[in-house]
Amino acid sequence: MSATYFQLFITFFKIGLFTFGGGWAMISIIEREIVDKHHWLDREDFLDLLAVAQSLPGILAVNISVAVGDKIRGRSGSIFSALGTILPSFVIILAIAIFLTPDTINGNPTLVSIFKGIRPAVVALIVAPVISSARAAKIGWKTIWIPVVVALFIWSKLPVVSNPILWIVLGGLGGYIIFRQALSHRPDAEEKGGGI
Repeated sequence: MSATYFQLFITFFKIGLFTFGGGWAMISIIEREIVDKHHWLDREDFLDLLAVAQSLPGILAVNISVAVGDKIRGRSGSIFSALGTILPSFVIILAIAIFLTPDTINGNPTLVSIFKGIRPAVVALIVAPVISSARAAKIGWKTIWIPVVVALFIWSKLPVVSNPILWIVLGGLGGYIIFRQALSHRPDAEEKGGGI
């Protein structure tokens, strides 16, 4: 199903407007809009896109919106999608900068309570896509150790192993090797001489 520029803009505008907590908190909403509601991508394509968007520099939600817009409507679609994602945050931050100072926020018990109430919801918004992504990626008891070990190494702050780029490269290399092995063991590959 092809989307219009307006649909792309409005969809990502809603995502940017109603999501607190940054890129990870947006993932479940982005997935629901793109995969479940509009059917612009299937779940596996979305997970692949998510992996690429995480490994690129920049804001996760903007990276995803640009990639989806490009896939649906080309370069113009990526511009409309990115604008839809960025515009709500820009307007809200601009309004806060104009009308609210740190003294105003800290001195207002209602605002302090609102921000304290948002924190647990943001944690839930971040945990939900991690669980759904793990299920979709078929991470089970045999493979759960991989993300746990990588997270512990990155968290450890040890000189070499705490660099996330190392683990992205190793993950890509490992995936490539496993993919090549799986192709070489296919029956049709063996009939053609075992090569790719």
